Amino acid sequence: MASPVDRFRDLLRIPTVSHVDESRTDWARFDEFAAALADLYPLLHARLERDVVAGHSLLYRWPGRSASAPLVLMAHYDVVPVVEEEWDHGPFAADIVGEGADAAIHARGAIDDKGALVAVAEAVEQLLAEGVTPERDVFLSFGHNEETAGDGARAIVSLLRARGVRPGLVLDEGGAVVEGVLPGVSVPTAMVGVAERGVMTLELVVREDGGHASTPPATPATVRLARAIDRLHRHPFPARITPPVRAMLATVAPHAARPLSAVFGSLGVTAPLVAAALTRLGPETNALVRTTAVVTEMSGAPAENVLATTARASVNVRLLTGDASEGAVAHVRRAIDDPAVEVVVRHASEPSPVSPWRGEEWRRLAGAVRDTLGEDIVTTPYLQLGASDSRWFTELSTHVYRFTPFPMSRAERDALHSHNERIRVSSWERGIGFYRALIAAS
Repeated sequence: MASPVDRFRDLLRIPTVSHVDESRTDWARFDEFAAALADLYPLLHARLERDVVAGHSLLYRWPGRSASAPLVLMAHYDVVPVVEEEWDHGPFAADIVGEGADAAIHARGAIDDKGALVAVAEAVEQLLAEGVTPERDVFLSFGHNEETAGDGARAIVSLLRARGVRPGLVLDEGGAVVEGVLPGVSVPTAMVGVAERGVMTLELVVREDGGHASTPPATPATVRLARAIDRLHRHPFPARITPPVRAMLATVAPHAARPLSAVFGSLGVTAPLVAAALTRLGPETNALVRTTAVVTEMSGAPAENVLATTARASVNVRLLTGDASEGAVAHVRRAIDDPAVEVVVRHASEPSPVSPWRGEEWRRLAGAVRDTLGEDIVTTPYLQLGASDSRWFTELSTHVYRFTPFPMSRAERDALHSHNERIRVSSWERGIGFYRALIAAS
């Protein structure tokens, strides 16, 4: 009989890679995944209502004793592309590497985000086998293109809105159980995202007449573009402590070593100093306290001996809570300080609303963490650094949270969207218990 880990590995082996250019996406693999999910979790598919939304997203409803304020558990089953030669083990082989507590499954999607999806499915299947009926309806929302368009989750939100569903609690991927992220804090922390940054893509465009590369002008388009990129890099957005980060630091203050415990507990006075320090401690802490902007794509001439008539660069901007896209564009223009560089907004979504970190819903989350992941773990609010499908659910619920219930090391977090993505078997199995406890508490 197949074990939970066997089922997880089977689903990891299906390469559900999504592409921005959807003509490159192999949708047959997505159909294969949905069919395998039905085969591997027969009770879930026999007893829950299922809708296929936007072609490939999956929405399940588990009827409870009450239909009011249901629980929504989210995940997505698309994964980002891979460069196979960079991996030590096949990205879709789902090999188990190591032994004992160190045994880990290496595969694209192990953490982002099939790990959560399959752990949810395992929890539901187990509870169904035990004859459990939840107190409230439970919805499972499994998106198919979170890594690209995200319109699967948006379509699910539209369907739920049309049906009058108002979730009491929504949980999607996000922060994890981590150690050593915050200076002076040695206790493990469950980082629960109560908000997420906005996402915007800008395009920097420089145009010129072009010509032969043997006779370049004084300032070719590529040079002007490079200068603009350098200026933007040297003029970052200002750092500040937002309410979610303030709450996070206040929560961990009693667990921090001196003098940081006093510093975190006195943010009314120390916030500017703390914000400045966090910008220097690494990419994660820097992103907690400022809007970030980084160039990700560049293009110029079509040949090595041709001057570019148009030089372009894409700038990925992540908007801090309280910032807005309009202000971010103004900052970029000021930093570049060159009217010959066009700044074009390709697309933008504003930062999400902030969900409360007090009240019944928060206590349910923290209780599930304590009961299944460890009594010594401190559950804290957190500002989600990346975007997730959960941002679309904020129009249906005021209690939208982002937490992946797996202990993760820094190396494991760094492997997200990179080579050698992996999850320890023991961590993944503990996540199943978390979802069981959260459903029982709902």
